[in-house]
Amino acid sequence: MKTLPLSIAALSILGLSACGQQAAPANKGEATAGAGMANMTMPAGPKQAQSTGIVTAIDKAGRKITLDHQPIPAVGWPAMTMAFAAKPAILNEVRVGDHVAFDVTVTGSAGEVTALRKQ
Repeated sequence: MKTLPLSIAALSILGLSACGQQAAPANKGEATAGAGMANMTMPAGPKQAQSTGIVTAIDKAGRKITLDHQPIPAVGWPAMTMAFAAKPAILNEVRVGDHVAFDVTVTGSAGEVTALRKQ
């Protein structure tokens, strides 16, 4: 059967070409939200976006707020839980468990909450 050796050769070539692909290195200081972030499109430069979510953690010393947020279509992000940078004034406005609408500036895979409104 001549098709079997040809199929094996084609699969071998495909397998070898896939082995040569490398993952992009993560930038130091970027927020991560698990494996879901690897499949997301990242904006090339800073991009403004909005979404809603629930505050799940506040780290005033680290200037971070963790939100279980809805999708953020403007940057192609699905719903997930992730930490965002935030200024102290924003962190002082909310408590864990609050439902919020928020504005975020996204650069790469990191975001900073720039405005927040309780819902």
